[in-house]
Amino acid sequence: MLYDVPVNLGDRAYEIHIGAGVLGQLGALCAEAGLKGKCLVITDENVGEHYAKPALQSLETAGYTAGMTTLSPGEQTKCGDRVFELYSRCIESGLDRHSFIVALGGGVVGDLAGYVAATYLRGIPFVQVPTSLLAMVDSSVGGKTGINIPEGKNLVGAFYQPQLVLADLDTLKTLPLRELRAGLAEVVKYGIIYDAMFFNELEASSQQLADLGDIELLAQVVGRCCEIKARVVAQDEREGGLRAILNFGHTAGHALEKVAGYGEYVHGEAVAIGSVFAARASVELTGLSPADCDRIEKIFQALGLPVNAPGYKWADLREALAVDKKTVGGMPKFVLSSEIGTVSIGNEIPEETMERIWHGLNE
Repeated sequence: MLYDVPVNLGDRAYEIHIGAGVLGQLGALCAEAGLKGKCLVITDENVGEHYAKPALQSLETAGYTAGMTTLSPGEQTKCGDRVFELYSRCIESGLDRHSFIVALGGGVVGDLAGYVAATYLRGIPFVQVPTSLLAMVDSSVGGKTGINIPEGKNLVGAFYQPQLVLADLDTLKTLPLRELRAGLAEVVKYGIIYDAMFFNELEASSQQLADLGDIELLAQVVGRCCEIKARVVAQDEREGGLRAILNFGHTAGHALEKVAGYGEYVHGEAVAIGSVFAARASVELTGLSPADCDRIEKIFQALGLPVNAPGYKWADLREALAVDKKTVGGMPKFVLSSEIGTVSIGNEIPEETMERIWHGLNE
């Protein structure tokens, strides 16, 4: 059974389809979305082992000529070298402007394959089939694509919307527990930035969520996150204003990922740490109550996520912050909260305050 969430973007509108055991509907949904021609499924070794065959079968049953290419897993794959390899694979597969790409995997595969789709032949259609919780609730929705370069994360990319998103919750069963829990950091973010009632519900069900065994609860959580993100993206597709609220926890989080070396902290873990950093700054600068700050820290702990990163020097973090996408004139911009469910964008934190909060977090 599918739970559908529309992303209302005029002629770029599409549907997010969420359900358990729905990967077999991929081909039919692609046809329903008007996709034609050849397609190339881009996946990684871990995901491909479990889900490439049913995805290809579904596409071929629907009448598509489908090829596949498999990447090494991990954040290091999201780089320029892989982009050019994938361009060559597209040519070898005979993809033209009437063909499409299917991104089958987590956030790395989705970002990379989406960027290839956005730039190959100046843009061909693509489909997101997220297989990680983080990708389902965040990176597969909204059209952000991109790659990392040595200077920082996601510094090269494009806004490019998919034709559809298909999230099969059964694919979460083969994810490592660490990756599943990391996805919960983005789930909590939606409560902090947009929906206090949702945050309260997450608090109440934090033990069930941490165990990740309740598929119905996961369906409700994924659906609500997609609804919130779809609503935000529909109002601000290219991050000119409102959409920037989605960056809560990401400013310090991205810097930590870079300094620690991609993979030391998976993305959701870094976002959890960055969110606690932002919450503590919010107490000092935007009026978040200490009690709400404590709630934010405790829910991440309850979900098995880290809330600090001892051993990393502030000077290194500050250097990484200087090249963040959200930095203007050398000053990083933060999303900060006045209360759970309400945030503001474009906040600057005084240098001394940033350093003091980082030290306080990790002492």
